[in-house]
Amino acid sequence: MNVNIVPTIESNAWESIPQGQLCWLPNFLSRDEADRLYDQLEVELNWQQKAIFMYGRKVLQPRLQAWCGEEAYTYSGLRMEPAPWTPGLKQIRDKLYRLLSCRFNTVLVNKYRDGSDYMGWHQDNETELGHQPIIASVSLGETRRFVLRHLHSRQKREFELTHGSLLVMAGDLQQYWQHTIPKTLQDKQPRINLTYRWIDGGGPQS
Repeated sequence: MNVNIVPTIESNAWESIPQGQLCWLPNFLSRDEADRLYDQLEVELNWQQKAIFMYGRKVLQPRLQAWCGEEAYTYSGLRMEPAPWTPGLKQIRDKLYRLLSCRFNTVLVNKYRDGSDYMGWHQDNETELGHQPIIASVSLGETRRFVLRHLHSRQKREFELTHGSLLVMAGDLQQYWQHTIPKTLQDKQPRINLTYRWIDGGGPQS
């Protein structure tokens, strides 16, 4: 099965942008579903603060993380070995498959503890993600600002990632756009973000 295809949703949720595609579903999960999943992930994941290489030195990432699924993942000098799927993560993985007809064999889970936790400008373009990777991002908890920036035109797109929302990035987006969750001085409660992806070389889903 070719997993690196742009999936279809029977709605007008897909939006073509220059050299990329986006799908925005602010009500992917109901409030009750999102509340239950947030509480479940809080206790069933082994949260860690990992160090990565930035500008030639090791620094702690400004957020907590968990990596689950079937394949290891390497970025910024950090190799992440997967923990097993948890019931909550499998539930959302299967819901995404029913919606997108797209399989995911891993998920990176980030926990932003407050407004000072952030994700810097980057692209999800590592070789093991394959050509035209599809990244499905599910947000839980506090609303945080998400910014996309085109590498050449500097055009920007912004979203307020709310509790239970889904943002899917596809097509050539990871080749031509960067994205970030910027830090803020506003008083922010914790946020959990799930980014589902397919790592090339993975076996069939369980």
